[in-house]
Amino acid sequence: MRCTISLAAQPLYASPNVAVLIASFYFFYFALIGVHVIFVPKILSMVGYVPSDIGLILASAPLVRFAIPFLFLKGFQLDQKTFFSALALMTLGAIGFYPALDFFWPLLLVNILFGIGIALILPFIEVIALEHIGKERYGKIRLFGSFGFIAIALILVKYLSTPHIGIVFLIAMASMTLFFGAWIGQKEHHSRHHDCNALEDECGFSIRNHIPLWIGFFMMQVSFGPFYNFFTIYATDHGVSLDTTVWLWSFGVIAEIIMFYYQGKLLKNNLHALLWITAAVTSLRWILVALFPSSLFVLFASQSLHAFSFALFHTAAISVLFSLYKARRLAQQFFFGISYGLGGFIGAIGAGFVYQYAPSTLFIAGSIAAAGATIAFVLNNRVNHPHV
Repeated sequence: MRCTISLAAQPLYASPNVAVLIASFYFFYFALIGVHVIFVPKILSMVGYVPSDIGLILASAPLVRFAIPFLFLKGFQLDQKTFFSALALMTLGAIGFYPALDFFWPLLLVNILFGIGIALILPFIEVIALEHIGKERYGKIRLFGSFGFIAIALILVKYLSTPHIGIVFLIAMASMTLFFGAWIGQKEHHSRHHDCNALEDECGFSIRNHIPLWIGFFMMQVSFGPFYNFFTIYATDHGVSLDTTVWLWSFGVIAEIIMFYYQGKLLKNNLHALLWITAAVTSLRWILVALFPSSLFVLFASQSLHAFSFALFHTAAISVLFSLYKARRLAQQFFFGISYGLGGFIGAIGAGFVYQYAPSTLFIAGSIAAAGATIAFVLNNRVNHPHV
């Protein structure tokens, strides 16, 4: 059977209304991620969990993200049915946080269900966005996710008087993500889009051909373990108020919004070089947080680098994979699985134990991991662009 890929925009996705739907999905999806990343660690700390327990709970979702893509090498497909199932699991997982909050093992289970859902949802949407919006315009749609992230941070900090209030916000954002995701998925059901089957020769998928690239993706997300899982706790432990900490998160997102909007011209250059440059900037960022944990000026300066370590890196990474592989949804799944999945798992587990037993070295460890990513991307760049 011949593998076919449609690179031209279908009439369905050329419609401004669908661009609005994708932007709305990004808004609520990343608002949901904002609740999970910024507030759930603090919520678990408020309930009474120790850092190692928090690390284990939060590491379960990334571990699932890593495992799931391998199923698709055995014939599974990320089609509309799988996408709708993922939306349902994500929502059920979010709802399950409420009754399970005080119990370690039930909470671990619902976080795994939540992780399965979010592991499958974003790759489905990202391919639609890249194919029909393009990498140059992608940032201007994706920035609505950043607006969602910052909006939920500024709103929830005013109402987080009890742990369960935060979980109500988690459920609400999951419900809105379900709504817009299902709307897009229903439209996709009627489109003529087809993705390559990774088992076919023409669309074969292999990590072995680009090992330094994938090591870099993994190490980059390991470096984010201290930030995504413990930055709120770390900052407040060093005398920064929760309100100010939320503004630090928000400032980083503002920086990423600006980068998403203006990054189009940068993406016309060597994408492989952008990967090692943004990884090097990230290593510097974590060193600043480690050395000056109580300095608001330095912390805000480090957050401004989120424009490079997240926004520019993310778009460069998914654009590189979009150009390297014909099995595009599978490539995106492995990107999220190996980076945010395995890298997030190791980062969360490691950060939990480091912060419990050697808290002063938390972000130094993150900087070392980002430096490892830089080296891997430099090696990858030399392979792909030997004269650059």
